[in-house]
Amino acid sequence: MHNPTADLAIRLARATFNRALEQGDLNAITAILAPDVTLITGTDSAVLNGRKAQLQAWKREFAAQLAQRTTYTRTTEAIVISKCEPIAMEHGAWQGRDAGGKVQASGSYAAKWRNLAANAPQSRWVLEAEIFVTLA
Repeated sequence: MHNPTADLAIRLARATFNRALEQGDLNAITAILAPDVTLITGTDSAVLNGRKAQLQAWKREFAAQLAQRTTYTRTTEAIVISKCEPIAMEHGAWQGRDAGGKVQASGSYAAKWRNLAANAPQSRWVLEAEIFVTLA
C-alpha cells in the first residue's frame, strides 16, 4: 500500500537514527526503538533482544575513540505499508565506515516499523525489528 505520509515519517525516523549513530546520541536512538525491539547482526547473527540490550551495545560502540569507531548508515530503498495493521517493512542497504570514511563492511537489511499512534493526529513510528546481512 502506498501511504506517502507514513513513508515520509519512516524515512525521517531513519534519518534521525542515522544521525544519532553518527553523533553517538543514545537519547535519540532510545526514542526510535520499541521496548521489545530485536536486532540480528549482519555477520555472526547475534541477537539483541530489547531496547536495553541494544542501547548497551551502542553505548559500548560510542565509548570507542572516534578514530577507532565504525559509523553505520542505513539507506532506505523501499518501504511497504501494511493495508490492515499499523506496521511497515523497510528494505535497504547498510554500510559501516571507519573514521576516514573507508567502508569496512556493507550489506542489506530489513526493518519492521510500528506506528504507536496510528489513530492519533501525529504518527509515531518505532523500530520493532531489524535484520542485517553482511555482503561485503
